[in-house]
Parts: sequence; structure tokens; C-alpha cells
Amino acid sequence: MEKHSGGKDPADTQALLVQMCTDLHMQQIALREEQRISARQRKSERRWNLGFKALLILAPIMAGGVFIAYTSGASIGPMSDVVGVVHIKGEIAQGTLAGAEKVVPALEDAFANPRVKQVVLAIDSPGGAPAEAERITQAILMLKEKYPKPVTAIIGNMGASAAYMTAMYTDRIMAGKYSLVGSIGAIIAPWQLDKAMARFHVSQRVYASGKLKAFLNPFTPVSRESDAKAKQLVSHVGLMFAKELAWRRGPHLKPDVDYSTGEVWSGEEAKAIGLVDEIGSLESLVREAPNIKPYNFGPTESAVIKLASAFGRSVAENMLPVSFHSPEGGLR
Repeated sequence: MEKHSGGKDPADTQALLVQMCTDLHMQQIALREEQRISARQRKSERRWNLGFKALLILAPIMAGGVFIAYTSGASIGPMSDVVGVVHIKGEIAQGTLAGAEKVVPALEDAFANPRVKQVVLAIDSPGGAPAEAERITQAILMLKEKYPKPVTAIIGNMGASAAYMTAMYTDRIMAGKYSLVGSIGAIIAPWQLDKAMARFHVSQRVYASGKLKAFLNPFTPVSRESDAKAKQLVSHVGLMFAKELAWRRGPHLKPDVDYSTGEVWSGEEAKAIGLVDEIGSLESLVREAPNIKPYNFGPTESAVIKLASAFGRSVAENMLPVSFHSPEGGLR
């Protein structure tokens, strides 16, 4: 067949059309791929943008939560079986770290936690207010009945007077060889400032509804009646402490020992006369069950409330004249 001059071959035209369609199809594929990549990038950018904004919002909240948890002594709790350690450290008084307001919640947490197989009362205290110690001992009795777990008191440097009273309500008392233990009794130690005031010709006028209403007032002279009342009161409280000792530790006590002298004994002496069951420490207790580690339930005190605690101690010292204190812990 002859070709027309100046005309195009139909086969070439068809091939050109096929090539154009192929190129157009490839361009469409490339465009869709670019669109997918662009959409993926935009989606990733949105995620990063949302994540960054969420971080800006949540970071201060999380930091605040961590700070609150740290300052309050809160924790997520033990993840395995533990010995729950509750501390009585320092003076037992209202507003202190060893006061009932701090110790009782720590005891409740330790007893209630199913991971705690034994509760330890770690004591390093000269004593303090008997009413505060009574609140702690009553909590121990109540919690032992509700959560039957063994309770051990471990005395560190000192476990005297009201601190030893709390130890009496545990199942077992341990102390170090050089620990100071005892000081069974009570003390009232008000200031007597009337003579100093008289030197400056200053006196205080006191109006009381009864002759013994102000018998512990440090600014007025001590009368025979007020002196006798103070002696009677401190003797009565000391006698109650001695009776409580006989009730809690009776089978362990020696009949020829006077426990109500107010003296302290070393850990070894205390064991010999029945105030302590064993010589040991928290470490020796943990060695009895090496697979169970100690876990600290506090109480802990943050720097935020130290000033308030100091104020509480000052108030307690002025409002609670009767105390169970060891001589080594200082007298009021």
C-alpha cells in the first residue's frame, strides 16, 4: 500500500496516543503517591503538635502530683511481699513526726496492705505525751484484731517511757545491746518563775474557780496544796504505767526488780529483766526471711510542714505538762 505524501502513519499516531495515555497514567500514580505522602506527613505533624501541647499541659500536672506524693510520703505501695516498717522517731507529742496523727495512718497503711506479712515498729524515741502514746497503742490493738499479722517492736538508740509503752503492745520486742530501754514512770516539770519575777517587783494576779485550778502556774508561788497535788498526780500516772507494764509483760518480768524507779537499762540488761525479748535489729529480723524485704511506710515529714510541726511541739509542751520522758531525752 502506498503512503500518502505528507501524511502520518496511522500506526505512529496510535503509538503516540498510547504513550501519552501511559505518561498520563504514570503522572496520576505519582500525584496520588505524593498526596499520600503529604497526607501522612500532615498527620504525623498533627500528632507531634498534639503530643507537644499535651506535654506542655500534663508535665506541670505530673510534676505537681509527684511533688505532692513526695511531700506527703505517699507511694504506690510494695509490689511483692514485704516487712512493713512504721517509725516512731523523736518526741511523741502532738504535731511531731512521732505523734499519733502521723503514726496511726502509717500503721493503718501497713496493716491493710496485703503485701505486708509482718509489721515492724521501729522506735528511736525518749518518750513524750502519754495521751499520744495511748492513741498509738489503741490503734495497734484494733489493727491487730482486724488484720492478724505479727508485730515486732525494734528499739534503736532509745525506746524509753512513752516510747517503751508503745513497744509493750507488740508481739515481740527487740533492742540493740547498747540501746537504752525503760524509764517506766511519769514526770511533771513546770517552770517556777515567781522568784525571778519578784526580783523585778513583778507579780501575776490569778483568779481561779478552785484553789488547785492553777496549781501548775509557773508565775505564782508553789503552795503546799499545789505541791501535794502535783506529787499525787505524777505518782498516780506513774503507777498506772507500772500496772500496764505488769499487764502486758507480766510473765517476762523478774519479781525482785523495781521497774518503777524511772531508770533506763541497756538492751542486754533490759533483756535480762524481761523488758526486751531479743537482742537484734531490723537487719537481723529481715535475715529471718531473706526473700522478704523491708518497706518503709513512714511517717515522713516534708520541708513544707516542718515549721508547723515546730509550732505544734511548742503548743504541746505548754498544754500537756504531764509526760512520760526518759532523763536522757531531756525533761520539761
